Amino acid sequence: MSDENTVQTKAPGKAFRKGMTLVELIRKFPDNKAAEAWITEIRWPDGPECPRCGCDNVQHPTSHKTMPYRCRGNGCRRFFSVRVGTVMQDSKLGYQEWAIAVYLFNTSLKSVSSVKLHRDLGVSQKSAWHLAHRIRQCWDDMSAEPFAGPVEADESHFGGKAKNMHAKVRCERITGRGAVDKTTVVGVRDRATGKVTAAVVDNTDAATLQGFVNDHAGVEAMVYTDEHESYRGLPNHATVRHSVAEYVNGQAHVNGVESFWAALKRGYHGTFHHVSLEHLDRYVSEFAGRHNRCPMVTEDMMAESVRGMVGRRLTYEELIAS
Repeated sequence: MSDENTVQTKAPGKAFRKGMTLVELIRKFPDNKAAEAWITEIRWPDGPECPRCGCDNVQHPTSHKTMPYRCRGNGCRRFFSVRVGTVMQDSKLGYQEWAIAVYLFNTSLKSVSSVKLHRDLGVSQKSAWHLAHRIRQCWDDMSAEPFAGPVEADESHFGGKAKNMHAKVRCERITGRGAVDKTTVVGVRDRATGKVTAAVVDNTDAATLQGFVNDHAGVEAMVYTDEHESYRGLPNHATVRHSVAEYVNGQAHVNGVESFWAALKRGYHGTFHHVSLEHLDRYVSEFAGRHNRCPMVTEDMMAESVRGMVGRRLTYEELIAS
């Protein structure tokens, strides 16, 4: 897209990044063919490769209605499309719907509900819900390198009030400080890069919280937390005492990671209203991934989501069984 046709849009606090308007989005993806070409270029910048054997000796086009490529490798010789080997595999939705959904998820700071997605794309709510969770599969940043630090570690709690729950559900819910019958999410934020990693945990004991911090913070990283007793014993550790209304003590504070909790809870309460415990981890990964890509140009954010589709699957049967 030429510079003269590019509109410089700004995001709050990220005025330097180049956005993409809805007009630009429609111009870029006017039909399935354009969207397919964009996805193909991102997945195979050096030309198509067989997703099953990795062979780059590929026939294109083919006479197959939905599989425009065929592997010429010995022992393979199977037809495939750019969907194969990604979360898009076996999807009946068009490439244009996928591209627009990726745009919406990358640019909506409080995410997108399946009901809105179903209205915006003209697909069933069931298909929109499955599509949303498949896109969330692309935001798994848990395998990233440990943060060099300094880092902030904190936990937050999600769920409804115990008195509103069915007795069976109420008994199964975990308990913790200030979070009886709620689900705990622990997070670590790197002050140097602003990046966050977070995940649902079973409890808030020392082994769990310190184990998460040690997995995602460098050995020599300075760690700042509140006075939760489960963090005691961490090396290079300083605390801030929220119980006595102390929120900053020199460099000790957790304001950065708490801003991430604020964004996540705005989505939890304002966009979704309710999130099942079985699926909460995917929502957490989505918000952490979008937070970490926030400084990027919108089109680059979208491209990262497409790259994240490769090697991942989430069938509808797997989704409703989780």
